[in-house]
Amino acid sequence: MTIIEGDICPGYEAIGQAFKTLFDQYGEIGAGLCVIHEGETVIDIWGGTRDKAGDIAWQGDTRSNLFSASKAVVAVAVLQLVERGQLQLDAPIAGYWPEFAANDKAAITLRQVLCHRSGLNAFHERVGDEDIFSWPAITAAIAAETPWWEPGSRQGYSPMIYGWLLGEVVRRVSGMESFDAYVQQHICAPLGLQLQFGLPAEQVDQVADLQPLKVKQQVKGGSLIEVMRSDPRGVANRAFSNPPTLLMGTNQPAWRQAQIPAANGQACARDLASFYASLADLNDERLLSTASRPWLWEQQSEGLDLVLNNPLSISLGFMRLLPDGVSSSRYFCHPGAGGTLGYADVDRRLAFGYVTRGMGQAVLFDERAEQLLHAVYQVIEGG
Repeated sequence: MTIIEGDICPGYEAIGQAFKTLFDQYGEIGAGLCVIHEGETVIDIWGGTRDKAGDIAWQGDTRSNLFSASKAVVAVAVLQLVERGQLQLDAPIAGYWPEFAANDKAAITLRQVLCHRSGLNAFHERVGDEDIFSWPAITAAIAAETPWWEPGSRQGYSPMIYGWLLGEVVRRVSGMESFDAYVQQHICAPLGLQLQFGLPAEQVDQVADLQPLKVKQQVKGGSLIEVMRSDPRGVANRAFSNPPTLLMGTNQPAWRQAQIPAANGQACARDLASFYASLADLNDERLLSTASRPWLWEQQSEGLDLVLNNPLSISLGFMRLLPDGVSSSRYFCHPGAGGTLGYADVDRRLAFGYVTRGMGQAVLFDERAEQLLHAVYQVIEGG
């Protein structure tokens, strides 16, 4: 029986029970959950183990690979520079990165990339397995890439290119040594976060090892494998499998030490929730001004996503997903492959962070994360 550790405020015990159920119902291996409500951390709990052998207990500060939940950090970095007047949402990216203009990309804007309408969803040509670990190599490949369709004409999720593309813009415009250097100074330091892109060698063994869940889930919206098989030679398959390292190499030291902004942020649940709390105006530190915050939840694109093969509503860098049966007007989130989820509901003054090393197959909302959110809403709404 898994022992759940951490802190639960009185009145929020049902959320803790829902978290414990994940270990019993889904075979959860190791995970953390943090919920901030009305500016107070009401849930900060964890359980299971963080290593493949199952010998090292998960702790409150255990970091795990966020996968695409990392994209929220990328978006905020870009939006901060827009706020400061260093970037323009509707200006061509080539104005900041001249080499990017090649092969019909001269007119692509930051807004199009942030809301996944750039047409840069996958690499056409085979990318070397090691290229994703080299920032110069991968950004050169992006500069040479051709859009899959006319930029702005269609919505198609960009699983990987999104992060390097925007990360390179942040690096160039900010003058920082690297994308992570910008994140550390302008996002992590103000909030006291241990979130990181590109771990130093001495920390590589300190984060959670990822393993497939053994218990089969009900996958709403289809699984990642189903999405890839639906388009075996097209953009959806290549977006997730070129190079194969994207699927098979995420426990490697090389993956953990590289900066892969769309997919390899390492953070604990507490830090993920704190990040969203700042964006939802629930703590004293503000990553974005009050005037800019509507960017996070106002819809920029909607419709059938041609990569994920699901209907999807997107704001500037965030997804607009709600659990079944919940209604709200000001909400935003970003899930990550495997099950991780960062989420905020401004109307309920709620921020949520769930990280796991048990890899599920959901394309969008993982069933575990959605069950936790249902428990949260039931508690805060008196249900």
